[in-house]
Parts: sequence; C-alpha cells; structure tokens
Amino acid sequence: MEIDHKNIPKHIAVIMDGNGRWAKKIGKNRLFGHQNGVKAVRKLIEESARLNISYLTLFAFSTENWDRPKKEISTIMKLIVLVLKKELSTMMENNIKLETIGDLKKLPENVKSSLKETVNKTKKNNRLTLTIAINYGGKEDISNAFKLLLEKVKNNIISPKKIDELIINNHLYTRNLPDVDLLIRTSGEQRISNFLLWKIAYAELYFSNVLWPDFNEKCLHDAIISYQNRERRFGKTSEQIK
Repeated sequence: MEIDHKNIPKHIAVIMDGNGRWAKKIGKNRLFGHQNGVKAVRKLIEESARLNISYLTLFAFSTENWDRPKKEISTIMKLIVLVLKKELSTMMENNIKLETIGDLKKLPENVKSSLKETVNKTKKNNRLTLTIAINYGGKEDISNAFKLLLEKVKNNIISPKKIDELIINNHLYTRNLPDVDLLIRTSGEQRISNFLLWKIAYAELYFSNVLWPDFNEKCLHDAIISYQNRERRFGKTSEQIK
C-alpha cells in the first residue's frame, strides 16, 4: 500500500526504544546499541523531511533516565553532542530547524552549549522542526506549568477565572508545538512512558515490534499508512465526520 501524500500527519512524535535489547541480541553491550540508534535517527529525520512532515519530536532522554547506570548516561550525553556537531551541516542543507523541550538546567554544560548553538544556527530554517525532548517528562512539564501559573495568580498577573486550556498550554515546554497526530513507539512495548501527555490527547498511537536501530524508512511508511487508514473523530461520531 502506498502513502497518501495528501494526508501526511503534521506532527509525529517518536519514543525510540530498544537500543539495549538490539545490542544484547548480537552479543554487544547497551552502549553499542545507543551508538547504532543514531543511524536510525538520521534515516527518520531525512525521510520525514522528504515526506514534508512539519514537526518531528524525538524522546532522547527522560526525567526518569537519570536512574540508569552512570556510564550509559555519559555515553548518551556524549552521543548527543557528537550528533549535533556532525549533523549541523545536514540540518542546514535540508532546512531543518532544531528545538528542545525539557528542563535543560540539569544537563552537562557541553550538552547545553551544543544544543544552544545548534538551535541558534538553525532558527531560521522552516522545512521541518525537529524537537529533541531531553530531560523531559510529561508530568513534570504540566506540574511546572502550574507552578508558573500559581506564581502569576499570587502576583495578580492573571486571574484564576481566566485560566483555560490555551493558557495552560502556553506555559508548557511544548507550547510552540501543535498537538501530536501520530505517536510511534518501537520495540514492542505499548506504553506512553510519560511522554507529551498534554499534546497526545487525540494522537493516533502506533506500536512497532522493530527495535530502534532497525527502524528504517519502510517502518516509518508503515506507521503513516496505518495512521491514514484510521478515522480520527476527536470525540464526534462517524456520521458527523462524514
């Protein structure tokens, strides 16, 4: 079945899962899996740009991932810096804009510096907005928004009666992103894992059995075709949609 290019999801979010299990299957350590997962990231970004997807959001490191072994965390951080430096020219050539979501304060200085530099250099690009979720958690995102709002209420900047979905949204890390149309998770796990909780209210969920390093252009096509064969009702009936 072919992709309908008139019905491409505007915003795709991806939980890139399975690096460790992929490495274990071939007798390697988890770090080898993360290193090879970078290749799948590159394929996904390039194909998303080719398909004219407007927003692609990748779950790179969650607020819960700090509990992993220190060596693994260090490798992930080094990979982020390496990839940003290596892929900057590709992002510029393909008109890709980089954004980040999450609490960046806890990140190593070299990671923060690399992210800031790449975001700044790509800020005028407009073909695809690539958002990296790093030290991000959906619950933390929402609770942080409420802390900001409570402070504004306390200082009489905003009335509690004026707080609605739009105002809450505008205080989230994800405020500049549209709602997610398609959420993909790899490796066979069927969980959201605290990712983009506010933005996936009406997202279509697609769970792939493929481990992340093996996720390729065909896998992305399969996910999009599945999305295109669904009826998105947003709370309405089928009759109303038709």
